[in-house]
Amino acid sequence: QVQLVESGGGLVQAGGSVRLSCATSNRTSGTYAMGWFRQAPGKEREFVAAISWSGLSTSYADSVKGRFTISRDNVKNTMYLQMNSLKPEDTAVYYCAAGRYTLSRDTDRYPYWGQGTQVTVSS
Repeated sequence: QVQLVESGGGLVQAGGSVRLSCATSNRTSGTYAMGWFRQAPGKEREFVAAISWSGLSTSYADSVKGRFTISRDNVKNTMYLQMNSLKPEDTAVYYCAAGRYTLSRDTDRYPYWGQGTQVTVSS
Protein backbone atom coordinates (compact mmCIF):
# COMPACT_ATOMS: atom_id res chain seq x y z
CA GLN A 1 0.00 0.00 0.00
CA VAL A 2 1.28 3.46 -0.92
CA GLN A 3 0.07 6.59 0.82
CA LEU A 4 0.49 9.94 -0.90
CA VAL A 5 0.30 13.41 0.63
CA GLU A 6 0.35 16.58 -1.48
CA SER A 7 1.44 19.99 -0.26
CA GLY A 8 2.38 23.38 -1.64
CA GLY A 9 -0.88 24.63 -3.08
CA GLY A 10 -2.30 28.08 -2.49
CA LEU A 11 -3.31 31.35 -4.06
CA VAL A 12 -1.00 32.88 -6.67
CA GLN A 13 -1.30 35.66 -9.24
CA ALA A 14 -1.29 34.96 -12.92
CA GLY A 15 2.27 34.69 -14.18
CA GLY A 16 3.50 33.47 -10.84
CA SER A 17 5.00 30.15 -9.75
CA VAL A 18 4.16 27.39 -7.31
CA ARG A 19 5.89 24.12 -6.47
CA LEU A 20 3.79 21.18 -5.40
CA SER A 21 5.22 18.24 -3.47
CA CYS A 22 3.92 14.70 -3.12
CA ALA A 23 5.39 12.72 -0.25
CA THR A 24 5.03 8.96 -0.26
CA SER A 25 4.89 6.76 2.81
CA ASN A 26 6.26 3.55 1.37
CA ARG A 27 9.99 2.98 1.03
CA THR A 28 9.34 0.99 -2.12
CA SER A 29 7.49 3.90 -3.75
CA GLY A 30 10.59 4.62 -5.79
CA THR A 31 9.64 1.67 -7.97
CA TYR A 32 6.28 3.19 -8.94
CA ALA A 33 5.55 5.42 -11.89
CA MET A 34 3.86 8.59 -10.74
CA GLY A 35 1.76 11.39 -12.13
CA TRP A 36 -0.03 14.64 -11.46
CA PHE A 37 -3.65 15.21 -12.34
CA ARG A 38 -5.99 18.13 -11.74
CA GLN A 39 -9.70 18.70 -11.44
CA ALA A 40 -11.43 22.04 -11.85
CA PRO A 41 -14.98 22.63 -10.57
CA GLY A 42 -17.53 20.96 -12.80
CA LYS A 43 -14.89 19.24 -14.90
CA GLU A 44 -13.43 15.77 -15.08
CA ARG A 45 -10.05 14.97 -13.61
CA GLU A 46 -7.39 15.49 -16.28
CA PHE A 47 -3.82 14.45 -16.82
CA VAL A 48 -1.10 17.03 -16.17
CA ALA A 49 2.26 15.23 -16.12
CA ALA A 50 3.81 11.83 -15.47
CA ILE A 51 7.25 10.51 -14.59
CA SER A 52 8.84 7.08 -14.71
CA TRP A 53 10.07 5.36 -11.55
CA SER A 54 13.66 6.33 -12.38
CA GLY A 55 12.77 9.93 -13.18
CA LEU A 56 14.45 9.68 -16.57
CA SER A 57 11.26 9.78 -18.61
CA THR A 58 8.50 12.37 -18.40
CA SER A 59 5.31 13.28 -20.22
CA TYR A 60 3.18 16.42 -20.18
CA ALA A 61 -0.25 17.56 -21.26
CA ASP A 62 -0.05 20.03 -24.12
CA SER A 63 -1.68 22.70 -21.97
CA VAL A 64 1.23 22.74 -19.49
CA LYS A 65 4.19 21.79 -21.67
CA GLY A 66 6.97 24.33 -21.35
CA ARG A 67 5.50 25.80 -18.16
CA PHE A 68 5.39 22.86 -15.73
CA THR A 69 8.20 20.49 -14.75
CA ILE A 70 7.73 17.16 -13.02
CA SER A 71 10.57 15.59 -11.05
CA ARG A 72 11.17 13.14 -8.24
CA ASP A 73 13.71 12.39 -5.52
CA ASN A 74 13.56 8.70 -4.68
CA VAL A 75 15.89 9.14 -1.71
CA LYS A 76 13.38 11.54 -0.16
CA ASN A 77 10.40 9.56 -1.49
CA THR A 78 8.98 12.77 -2.91
CA MET A 79 7.70 13.91 -6.28
CA TYR A 80 7.44 17.55 -7.35
CA LEU A 81 5.57 19.69 -9.83
CA GLN A 82 7.16 23.06 -10.56
CA MET A 83 4.49 25.30 -12.06
CA ASN A 84 5.61 28.50 -13.78
CA SER A 85 3.80 31.16 -15.81
CA LEU A 86 0.55 30.18 -14.17
CA LYS A 87 -2.75 31.08 -15.80
CA PRO A 88 -6.24 31.39 -14.30
CA GLU A 89 -7.22 28.25 -16.22
CA ASP A 90 -4.67 26.30 -14.16
CA THR A 91 -6.93 26.77 -11.14
CA ALA A 92 -7.86 23.31 -9.86
CA VAL A 93 -7.33 20.73 -7.16
CA TYR A 94 -4.09 18.96 -7.98
CA TYR A 95 -3.68 15.28 -7.18
CA CYS A 96 -0.62 13.05 -7.24
CA ALA A 97 -0.96 9.39 -8.10
CA ALA A 98 1.19 6.27 -8.22
CA GLY A 99 0.93 3.12 -10.31
CA ARG A 100 2.77 0.50 -12.31
CA TYR A 101 2.11 1.83 -15.83
CA THR A 102 4.88 4.20 -16.92
CA LEU A 103 3.78 7.60 -18.24
CA SER A 104 0.11 6.66 -18.36
CA ARG A 105 -2.43 9.47 -18.83
CA ASP A 106 -5.31 7.27 -17.74
CA THR A 107 -6.60 7.74 -14.19
CA ASP A 108 -7.60 4.06 -14.11
CA ARG A 109 -3.90 3.09 -14.33
CA TYR A 110 -3.17 4.69 -10.96
CA PRO A 111 -4.49 2.78 -7.93
CA TYR A 112 -2.97 5.13 -5.35
CA TRP A 113 -4.02 8.78 -4.93
CA GLY A 114 -3.36 11.66 -2.61
CA GLN A 115 -6.10 13.83 -1.11
CA GLY A 116 -5.38 16.79 -3.39
CA THR A 117 -4.15 20.33 -2.91
CA GLN A 118 -5.90 23.46 -4.16
CA VAL A 119 -4.14 25.83 -6.53
CA THR A 120 -5.94 29.07 -7.30
CA VAL A 121 -4.56 31.48 -9.89
CA SER A 122 -6.01 34.98 -9.80
CA SER A 123 -6.09 37.19 -12.87
